[in-house]
Amino acid sequence: MYRYKKGKLYFRYGTMGSAKTAMLLTTAYNFEERGMSYRCMKPVIDTRDGDRVIKSRIGIQRDCLWIYPETDLYQVAKETIDATGTSIDWYLIDEAQFLSAAQVDQLSRVVDDFGSNVICYGLRTDFQSHLFEGSKRLFEIADTIDEIKSTCNCGNKTIINARIDSNGDIVEEGALVEIGGDDRYVAVCRKCWRNKRITLAQRASLPLFPSDPAEHKTL
Repeated sequence: MYRYKKGKLYFRYGTMGSAKTAMLLTTAYNFEERGMSYRCMKPVIDTRDGDRVIKSRIGIQRDCLWIYPETDLYQVAKETIDATGTSIDWYLIDEAQFLSAAQVDQLSRVVDDFGSNVICYGLRTDFQSHLFEGSKRLFEIADTIDEIKSTCNCGNKTIINARIDSNGDIVEEGALVEIGGDDRYVAVCRKCWRNKRITLAQRASLPLFPSDPAEHKTL
């Protein structure tokens, strides 16, 4: 018989290059070491790393389940309970900004009805500084919201995921979703983005990773 547990819905957001995916994969490893059940999931829109794989820029990776636009995440969790008699302890969701608002609501029901914990990792805004649909809904209903901070080349905190052209210049028009890496995006502060400036150093370089561990909240 299923035993109720108490869970929480977490949203951990940061700009591109802030090591969100590395944190997810490290968290999965820690759960595995402690014998806790978990499931890694990712929207199918981002297939750069291969079929059903979550991969960090530092090279570590882990298998995952795809989340399709039509996937009912509540039903996925319920089917696991029906099959095993128990719920998954932790769901780890990468690229959560690409979830629909309905799918975020489904995750909240997984937390409330089944007692699973759900950690969503993702971007806050798109390259035009507007909230993604999934991120907006997570800000509205998540139990815990943590910012994963990183630093612009000018020294300020990164806020904007700026899209760049082949010359490394910031662009502000184009398709809302355009999957890419360092060749298409660079995280910058609001002032640099407003001035369409990527300061000296290397124009296509990643923002500096914070050296102070306190900048990152962990479980």
